[in-house]
Amino acid sequence: MPKKMILKAIWYIVWIFLTVITLFPVYWTFLVSTRTRLEIFTRTDLLPTSFYLRNYTRPLLNDVYGSFLINSLIISTGNTVLVIFLALLATYALSRFRVKGSQNFFFWAITNRMAPPAAFMLPLYLLYTKLISVNGRSLLFDTHLGLILAYCVFNLPFAIWLLKGTIDSIPKDLDEAAMIDGASFSQVLWKVIVPLAKPGIAVTALLTWLFSWNEYLFAATLTSSRARTITTGLAEFVTVVGTNWGEMAAMAMVAILPAIVFLAFVQRYIIAGLTFGAVKE
Repeated sequence: MPKKMILKAIWYIVWIFLTVITLFPVYWTFLVSTRTRLEIFTRTDLLPTSFYLRNYTRPLLNDVYGSFLINSLIISTGNTVLVIFLALLATYALSRFRVKGSQNFFFWAITNRMAPPAAFMLPLYLLYTKLISVNGRSLLFDTHLGLILAYCVFNLPFAIWLLKGTIDSIPKDLDEAAMIDGASFSQVLWKVIVPLAKPGIAVTALLTWLFSWNEYLFAATLTSSRARTITTGLAEFVTVVGTNWGEMAAMAMVAILPAIVFLAFVQRYIIAGLTFGAVKE
């Protein structure tokens, strides 16, 4: 057997092994969601032989968990739309205009992703509960808008950094040609740049949405009841009398579904978006 085929086979085995390791926690969560509380602690087989539907129906028929899902959808989608809109304006300006200090901008912008989120919690909590309030009532604490703005603290710099390469890869000649035809800067951005940058925008939107959907610390600290998300809702299954692992696993599987649906809509842009802007002429 040629050496090249042996190396290829080894790589396939490695990738299959890594894929199994990556997907096994998801599969195990699904198994737990199909079993009764007794079966979870007594069965050790890895094949589903029954399906305990109550693990799914009981939380889903509870209005509380339904509101958690709706809140997560509103907050994640709202944050993604706001971040992409602001990131496009910022990256277009940084890519097409001479902005003083723009060389150092991305370093300082991305450093907030390096800091632990807990470092921002106390300032944000005090800001939301004490400073931004009217007659003692907070305008942002426990609201959708409050979480959307909080998530922008981390997601917006990341989106700007990710989209910069995409915008830089679009030739400036297209901008100049559009302006010769009478287009304004805003028309160039939305009618020339954005259509060409769809792959990069799709990838950035997907990652931003996933970051918002999976976030727990801000959602647990900056909300109390009305704006709680599905990630905080999963913690509700842990009580003083024990943990309902079956229902927790079922809701975790339900929480995965919106991400899969969103990924299905943008999957055709994923590969193009990850490579778009990687090579600059």
